[in-house]
Amino acid sequence: MLKLILSGYGGQGMLLCGQLLAYASMIEGKEVTWFPTYGAEVRGGAANCSVVISDKPVGSPVIDKADALIACSQPSMDKFHDMVSDGGLVLYHSAIVKNVEKKPGVRYVGVDFSALANTIEFPKAANMVVLGALGSLLNVSETAIAEALKYKFSGMRPGILELNEKAVELGRVAV
Repeated sequence: MLKLILSGYGGQGMLLCGQLLAYASMIEGKEVTWFPTYGAEVRGGAANCSVVISDKPVGSPVIDKADALIACSQPSMDKFHDMVSDGGLVLYHSAIVKNVEKKPGVRYVGVDFSALANTIEFPKAANMVVLGALGSLLNVSETAIAEALKYKFSGMRPGILELNEKAVELGRVAV
């Protein structure tokens, strides 16, 4: 069983990132839960979700200890860092999260997701860069992520799917 917390400011797209990770995991035949939590402010406030991925039915979406934390804001890091299990992973937005008190036995990967999204002139896709990095670190198949993207973005304005696919690939190779 893999328990993840994806967190950031509202508007950064962490909920969508978690949802797409859940879709991709379902495509791989896994059992999943996706549980979003919004701050009162929504855009700019706190937003996080938990994703639980398992080979067996998942009893609860509530996470007390996480195998991975994705932190795209300093408040996210501060709030959830202590929940990461020994042997876990912290993937964080290195341009935003500046105070990282590293715990022994936890792997830390910092990536400037926004800078990578800006290289394709699509800053809104920073969350897709996160998805690509996370997929690579967790060994989620590229095919499953591609199918999840098609499910979510097909039918949107021309070029959106392709830009999101490029952003995912940037994240995949960044880690």
